[in-house]
Amino acid sequence: MEKKLVIIGVIIVFTLVALNCAPKNERWTWDHQAGFWAGIWHGIIIIITFIISLFTGTVGIYEFNNNGWPYNIGFLLGLCFSIGAPWRWSPWKSRKKHKIKKKEWEEIGTKVEEKVREGLKAWLQETKKKERDEEWEEIAQKIEEKIKKSLKEWAEK
Repeated sequence: MEKKLVIIGVIIVFTLVALNCAPKNERWTWDHQAGFWAGIWHGIIIIITFIISLFTGTVGIYEFNNNGWPYNIGFLLGLCFSIGAPWRWSPWKSRKKHKIKKKEWEEIGTKVEEKVREGLKAWLQETKKKERDEEWEEIAQKIEEKIKKSLKEWAEK
């Protein structure tokens, strides 16, 4: 429970800090424009600012009072870190991983199939053993009954 409270507290503090430096803030004016580092920060916090911008008009996801291409490059770099760099989720890599996973699943499937077969064989052998034991028990009971019957007849003579 304490860990959850700490995590919630950290999230709240991070959100407040992020909103303090969010785009469309009073901090950025035409005299003091957002630069490269502000662009990186705005790109990193874009998910938070997007969610908050849905509910209020005082927070935006892009700062219009910026110094041009340095802010834009910083914003794109921050966006890559926030959402995930495009070079990390290439379709060619995902196909390769999928093929590897498919092979792994096939190997796992054959291993499971072997285990199931071994289990069924053991179960059938155990069942046969039980049936044999039951048959021998039945034979033993019949023999015992015949012996008792024979002893009773002998004792009565």
